Amino acid sequence: MSIVEVRVPNVGESVTEVTLSQWLKPDGAYVRQDEPICEFESDKATLELPAEASGKLIHVAKEGDDLEIGALIAKIDTSVAADEGDAPASAPATDEAKQPAAPQPEAAAAPAPSAEKSYAAGHPSPAAAKILREAGIEPAQVKGTGKDGRITKEDALKAVEAQQAAPRPAAAPAAEEATDAPAPATAPARPFSRNERRKKMSRMRRTIAARLVSAKNQTAMLTTFNEIDMTGVIELRKKYQEQFVKKYGIKLGFMSIFAKACAKALMEMPDVNAFIEGNEIVYHDYVDISIAIATPNGLVVPPVRNVESLHFADIERKIKELADKARSGKLTIEEMQGGTFTITNGGIFGSLMSTPILNEPQSAILGMHAIKERPVVVDGQIVVRPMMYVALSYDHRIIDGATSVTFLVRVKELVEDPTKLLLDI
Repeated sequence: MSIVEVRVPNVGESVTEVTLSQWLKPDGAYVRQDEPICEFESDKATLELPAEASGKLIHVAKEGDDLEIGALIAKIDTSVAADEGDAPASAPATDEAKQPAAPQPEAAAAPAPSAEKSYAAGHPSPAAAKILREAGIEPAQVKGTGKDGRITKEDALKAVEAQQAAPRPAAAPAAEEATDAPAPATAPARPFSRNERRKKMSRMRRTIAARLVSAKNQTAMLTTFNEIDMTGVIELRKKYQEQFVKKYGIKLGFMSIFAKACAKALMEMPDVNAFIEGNEIVYHDYVDISIAIATPNGLVVPPVRNVESLHFADIERKIKELADKARSGKLTIEEMQGGTFTITNGGIFGSLMSTPILNEPQSAILGMHAIKERPVVVDGQIVVRPMMYVALSYDHRIIDGATSVTFLVRVKELVEDPTKLLLDI
């Protein structure tokens, strides 16, 4: 017997532990070299682990186990041939398949392909599983188009769209409400219910919790506020949006304008773009802005690099690319690392004001909020303007109060008069 041990690989410089989230191949199944056998979740991303050799797979770790880098996950018996290795997993299906005229041909034919092909067939990815769960759709109702028949996030979204587009029976209004979420979790609570549910925190959620507590405990965090009149930006987008899309193939959003304004202010005030490392202050002659993106598994902050040198269209494209990858669980470790400053936009969820927490080791984070029409005084007259509150949380150990206020006022000035931003003045 020749055994190959499968261990947790080194997935990133700062990653010391992962969680085995899902087996893609069952115990005892035959696997081929480089075929994905399991999926694990690190502090930053969800990754698939390929088989190091062909042979019979022997599970060692269980789903949900926390494993250190280098820990044993499974063993592969390379002395087992393909036919022999396939037998245990697919024996029941092949016995039925050998019968010439089964009385239920459709039922007999359905399991055969999944048993022969891969355990991944019909199994959703973590992101897809959450979408299907929230929509109350069983994975068996969805055809997977991913590798080996895996149900991808795109498959899940299409299934949800198909469900919403399908005509609903005109029976009771309650039935319409019930389709908004999965039946098991959304069953209305009975009067005076005292039920409780427990669910293990995902590795990403645990990491987010630890980092937020660390930021609160390890930094002298303070927040300063201001408000921005968005009239100029709104008029700019309204006037040039069509031409912008025609030339660059993407819309001009608020985020790229704020990113460019912050980049210019950061280059002018390097303390806000620096961070503390031991007894030294590390300054950056570039601006990598981390953009907070909400995903099914939690908040991620991949950076857009060299924002100070990018065009507005390039920033918009990169943000869209990172957001699409984040929500489909395809961000790489490299794409998650770095960043000298962070922008988070709670306004898309309706937040009017908040105090964002620092993204260590960075020293500052800008919080954008909802745009609301409010009465303001302009040239001695009360007028209604679209206003946005902004908040800058910063590490007071490195950034003085005067610097933080000056920085936020500079961002306000550039956003309120975007011509200065475009002319670089």
